[in-house]
Amino acid sequence: MSLGLVSLITSPDAAVRNRSLDELCRAASFQELLDECTALDAFRRGSTNLYERVRALFFLYAIHRFHLPTRPDLKPGGIIPFHGYEQLLERRFEEAIEIFQSAEKADRPSDALSSALASAFHRLAFQTLADQVRRSVRSVRGNQWMFRMGHPQDQPLRFRPELLRANADGSHPILREQTPVRMDLTHSAWSDIFFLGMDFPEGAKVLNISVDLGVHGRDADTKPPVSAWLRVIDEPVLRLVSVDLGASAEISSLSEVFDFAKDYLGLLKAAIIASGVIPPGIEGSGQSLADLLAQMLGPGLGLELVSSVNDIPKGSRLAVSTNLLAALIAVCMRATGQAESLTGPLREDERRLVLARALLGEWVGGSGGGWQDSGGVWPGIKLIEGVAAQGGDPEHGISRGRLMPKHHVFTRDEIPDKARKALQDSLVVVHGGMAQNVGPILEMVTEKYLLRSAAEWQGRQEALGFLDEILDALRASDIAKVGDATTRNFSGPIQTIIPWASTYYTERLIEQVRAEFGKDFHGFWMLGGMSGGGMGFMFAPQRKAEAQDRLQAIMSATKAELAASLPFAMEPVVYDFRINENGTVADLLSDDDPKGAPLPLMPKGYYLLLAPKLLRQDLKSLAPAKRIELDKFAAACRTQPELRGVVQELFDALLPRGR
Repeated sequence: MSLGLVSLITSPDAAVRNRSLDELCRAASFQELLDECTALDAFRRGSTNLYERVRALFFLYAIHRFHLPTRPDLKPGGIIPFHGYEQLLERRFEEAIEIFQSAEKADRPSDALSSALASAFHRLAFQTLADQVRRSVRSVRGNQWMFRMGHPQDQPLRFRPELLRANADGSHPILREQTPVRMDLTHSAWSDIFFLGMDFPEGAKVLNISVDLGVHGRDADTKPPVSAWLRVIDEPVLRLVSVDLGASAEISSLSEVFDFAKDYLGLLKAAIIASGVIPPGIEGSGQSLADLLAQMLGPGLGLELVSSVNDIPKGSRLAVSTNLLAALIAVCMRATGQAESLTGPLREDERRLVLARALLGEWVGGSGGGWQDSGGVWPGIKLIEGVAAQGGDPEHGISRGRLMPKHHVFTRDEIPDKARKALQDSLVVVHGGMAQNVGPILEMVTEKYLLRSAAEWQGRQEALGFLDEILDALRASDIAKVGDATTRNFSGPIQTIIPWASTYYTERLIEQVRAEFGKDFHGFWMLGGMSGGGMGFMFAPQRKAEAQDRLQAIMSATKAELAASLPFAMEPVVYDFRINENGTVADLLSDDDPKGAPLPLMPKGYYLLLAPKLLRQDLKSLAPAKRIELDKFAAACRTQPELRGVVQELFDALLPRGR
C-alpha cells in the first residue's frame, strides 16, 4: 500500500500539504518506505518545480536518516563506496547519490548506505534551494540588466557630476550613507528565511524596528551604527577599505573584484557587483577594469568605497552585515544616478530596489540571511510580510510566494509617539558576549518546516498569534504586555521549534534579572536567530537606568563563571538605543560646506588604518591627492574635538608598544 508521500508535496489542499511526514512513516513497513523512496526519487528527478524538488529531497533525507534505520530489516553496518564519498566531498551530490543507489541495488539497503544517502540528499536539497533563490534574485526587476552586460562600452551607468567636480584643493567630495540596524520584535519563528517566505507566504511575518545605537557609558549619543563612504580618486583603480575589519586593497583587475577568498573585503566587493558598478555579467570577460571605470567616471579616474561599523561585534543579531551591505549598495546607486536624490532619505521604490540588490549581494558573496535583515533601510517600526506569487511575477509557477516581501511602515496614528517613547524608556539592549554561527539554526528551521513535524508545526502557528498580540500591546503603549508576549514567544514556540535557540547562559541571565527586579522586570526579547548575543530586557521605566548598570555586572559575572563551558567571544556590552525614524540617509561632504563646518573627511578609523602606511613612505613620493588627504587630516586633528587623542593612537600604530 502506497503512503502517497508525493501528494504531500503536490496537493493543492493545505491540510494535505501540512501533514507530518513522521506520522505517516512511523507505521509504515520497511518495504513501503523503500517504495516511497523510489517514488520520491523519480518525482524529484522529473519535477520542473525546484521547490517541489527541495521538499522531495528532504523527505528522502528524513526517511534514510530517521525511519529506515529503526527497521530490523535494514542490514546493519555495510560499506560506503569510496568513490561516492569522494563525490560527496567535492559537492557532486547527484553523482554521489547514483553511486550509493547502485551499491544498494548490487547488494541490499544497509545502515551505512542509508546514512550516506541521507547526507547526500540533505546537502543536495540545500544546494537546490540556494540555486533557486539565486535564480529568483537574478530575475527581480532591476537586477536583470546586470547579467546581460559583458563589455565596458555596454555599461549604462555614469557617476553624478556633483561627485566628479573637484574641490579647490583637487580632492573630490565624499558621499556618505548612514544606516540604522534592525531589531525584530518577532520574526514569527524565523519565517523570513527564504524557503519559508517563498513557500509559506501567508505565514511569513516580521515586526521590526530601525534603531540607532551607542555604547552605554561611553558614547555621548546614539547614531546610525553603519556607514558607507564613496568618492572619486585620481587613479584608475578600485580602492576598497573596511575600517571595522582593518582591511584595504587597491584593485586593478576585474578578476580581483570577483575573488571573494582573497581578502576580508567580500562585503564591499558584493556591493560593487550588486549595485551594478561592476555588473556580474562582466565576470570572466577578460575586459579591463580601467576601461570600465573610464566609461563611468572619465579617463584616469577611479573609485574609493569605505565601510565603517560603530563598534558592534559579531553575533549582535541586529543584521549589521546586511544593513552595511545595503548602505554600500545605496551609496553606489545614488552615486550612479540609480536613485533620484543624491542626499537625504530614499523613496519607497528605491528602498525596494536596494533590498533586491542586497539579496543579490548576499548570494553573490556566498551568504544569505532573511529578507527582513535589510530592515534598517526603512524608517521606524514596520510590518514585513510575504506576498503570494501572482501571474507576471518571476516566481509564479515556481514557488507559492514572491522573493520580495512588502513593507508597511506604521504611522504615528497607528503606533503613537507615546508607545515609541515607552519602548525606548523600558528596553535595555545588550550583547551577551556569545558569537555563535546562526547558520545551522536556520538550516534546522528549514528542515523542520519541510517535514511538518507535529509539535514544530503547531509552534509555528502559535508564533503567528504572538505577532498580533505584540502589535496590539504596542499600539496600546502597554510595554509590560509586549514584554510578557516576547517572553512567552521565546519560551514557547521558538524553543519548541529549536530548543538550541536558548543557552544555559541566557536562562541564567533571565533567572537572575527576574529575581533581582521582580515585577519591575517586564520580559525578555530574543533578537535575531538565537540568544546569547543580541538580547533585550524590558523593565519598568523608573528602573531602566539601574537595570542598565546591573545587567552589565550580571552579564560579566555570569560570563566569568561560564567562560570555560560556553563559546564567549567578547566582554558583554550594554547599549543605548533610539528608534530611527528616517531609515538610510545620505549627505555630501565637500569644501563647499559653510565656513566653520568640519573638514570633509573619511571616518577616523580610516586614517588610523591607512595613515601609518603613508607616513612610513617618503612624502615626496606620495601622489598629490594622498598628500592633500594627510594635510586635511592633520588640520582636522588640531581643530575638531572628536579627533582629539588621534595623534597618540597614530603613534601607537606606528610604534607598537612592547609586551
